[in-house]
Amino acid sequence: MTHETPTTGPRARADRPVRPRRPTAPDGLVLVDKPAGWTSHDVVARTRGLAGTRKVGHAGTLDPMATGVLVLGVGRATRLLTYVVGTDKEYTATIRLGQATTTDDAEGEMLTTPGAAGVAADAVAAGIARLTGEIQQVPSSVSAIKVDGKRAYALVRSGADVALDARTVTISRFDVHAVREVEVTVEGDSEAGTATTTTTVLDVDVTVVCSSGTYIRALARDLGADLGVGGHLTALRRTRVGGYTLDAARSFEELESQADADGTLATLPLADAARGTFPVRVLTAEEVVALSYGQWLEPTGASGTTAALSPEDELVALVEDVTRSGHVKAKPVIVFAPSQAST
Repeated sequence: MTHETPTTGPRARADRPVRPRRPTAPDGLVLVDKPAGWTSHDVVARTRGLAGTRKVGHAGTLDPMATGVLVLGVGRATRLLTYVVGTDKEYTATIRLGQATTTDDAEGEMLTTPGAAGVAADAVAAGIARLTGEIQQVPSSVSAIKVDGKRAYALVRSGADVALDARTVTISRFDVHAVREVEVTVEGDSEAGTATTTTTVLDVDVTVVCSSGTYIRALARDLGADLGVGGHLTALRRTRVGGYTLDAARSFEELESQADADGTLATLPLADAARGTFPVRVLTAEEVVALSYGQWLEPTGASGTTAALSPEDELVALVEDVTRSGHVKAKPVIVFAPSQAST
């Protein structure tokens, strides 16, 4: 009897060469220029290998079709991500008017193709104006929003009808850069005896600056619906998340090259990461000690959250002004520095 080495199972895995774990990256942010076709989870999983730690998270997903800025936190910087998620975002996108899809983007199945040959540029501008400012937006039914504990997109794929509630979002910029007529092929239905034809659609290149929770796919859908011709997104690139811009983001190939050359993945230090999201307060040495023990300080005078930095430019804590016993004090909401005795 002959014995073959199994190709699957525990023994097969044990026989494979084990790649040595990389040194753990320092706590901080990593700004990735996400490639098309990758999910945000794909980027996190690959970055965990580069960073030598499983403690990696992201500040807001990007659809697989989309590219651009994805903010990752490594180590203690994951505690900053909740705040980064809530910042405004900037995108460049192309909206195709004259076709509607099941997913409101180019990855879905075509629903209708009425074309948009009769839509004038001033009608497009008027439709965009109606979608600018504070608006009510119904997220795409294939979004990651949870409904009864399940993701909306998973329910849609299982055949369920999903109706999501409208939410208030703010579109602070919705600028048109170009409007182009494009001839597209419309496949005929052989059973119905219809022939393949062509129709004219409009591709609209835009820049959108919006509040957290806005779906650019939904803007494309709603613009097309408002004009009576349907619409969907054909391209999307995120160029900014809060204070973190595309200029500072690196491709995954660049991240790998840097980690290979230096031995450790480089991160944006905690103090610099905090500057991208919060106003800054520089502490005295005594205040550093007090905050490290969770004690409250004199107020910052700023609304919202403030990053408290040591004289050595290290992030000590995030603080917020609150009223206690009739007096305004700066309360630590997250403490990064370990407790220490004053000298």
